[in-house]
Amino acid sequence: MIPSEDRALIEETIAAVRPLDEAAMRDAREHQARLTKPLGSLGALEEVPVRLAGLAGECPPPMPGPAAVAIFAADHGVHARGVSPWPQEVTAQMVANFLAGGAVVNAFAAQVGASVTVVDAGVAADLESAPGLLIRKVAHGTADITEGPAMTPDQAARSVAVGIEVARELVASGARCLLTGDMGIANTTASAALVAAFTGLPPEDVTGRGTGIDDATHARKVEVVRTALTRHGLLDREAADGDPLGALAAVGGLEHGALAGFILGAAALRVPLVLDGVIAGAAALVAAALAPRALDGCVAGHRSAEPGHSATVGHLGLRPLVDLELRLGEGTGALLALPLVQGAVRVFHEVATFDSAGVSAKRPDRDAARDATPRGPDRHGEPAE
Repeated sequence: MIPSEDRALIEETIAAVRPLDEAAMRDAREHQARLTKPLGSLGALEEVPVRLAGLAGECPPPMPGPAAVAIFAADHGVHARGVSPWPQEVTAQMVANFLAGGAVVNAFAAQVGASVTVVDAGVAADLESAPGLLIRKVAHGTADITEGPAMTPDQAARSVAVGIEVARELVASGARCLLTGDMGIANTTASAALVAAFTGLPPEDVTGRGTGIDDATHARKVEVVRTALTRHGLLDREAADGDPLGALAAVGGLEHGALAGFILGAAALRVPLVLDGVIAGAAALVAAALAPRALDGCVAGHRSAEPGHSATVGHLGLRPLVDLELRLGEGTGALLALPLVQGAVRVFHEVATFDSAGVSAKRPDRDAARDATPRGPDRHGEPAE
């Protein structure tokens, strides 16, 4: 039975997730149309401040900063199936590297002025206390998903509660934008299982090469995912949608649960959240199944090279801001996208309107006639502007 305090925290958080404020979004779209630029000229960035206005309930929305990335770390029993060439000890070693400031996530965070917090949600080793580390260990890794559930229902609920608690703590300490990060050898295998379970896609379509595996290891990885889904009755997506915590417990990771809670916590607090890659995407599927509006204030930072991530953002209706074929994790893609998110909001705060700048607005009749007139290609072979 799920501990009452964890169940109460999860239910309270889900209940606090509300739809975006339609009036604020309408104001934001009207403001967008008055800015001194052609409407739509900023492409995908134009929707970001509109959604964040809806999240905040005001226009313009608050600047999404200071920013904090939380790296949830955990180990996976499925590692024993030979799905990764990296030893499991690397998870704890990389946690130490994060804390020492020596990882890519640290460099990217320093570049954009974000803080880095590492959360031990389920590392197999016992970690010593250190600045920047939150030890919230639910278990010493998960069990092998091909032999039984990855975790118990209690552990799954506790992992989600951990993520909610971390979101609350970071916001209480002053963060106004949260970013997801992760670390866990073999976590792309658990991610593929979650993605397949919640999207209904076959394992071969959503299982990637993770840290870079050969063809034989990849084939084995696909079969491991298929075996796990079959064992736990998750080949039909209705099973996962009907019991999200059950699906998480069956094939997910402790960091997936914590990330799902982190997403729920941000949504309940009305704080924007930037998602990283496939691990965060798999967790987002769990969060969305628990609270369908939880992703309204989320931004997909980037499109991972992992096939499961494209399937995930497509299923969730999210449009990634960056596509650089990244597959590192750690929160690196979310951090690269952060300046884009902040820049999109800054436009609302600093760009003049046509009226305030004394700039003539578009003339609908003349421009509509011009736009209806076929034009030849420019010198690059594209239609002229």
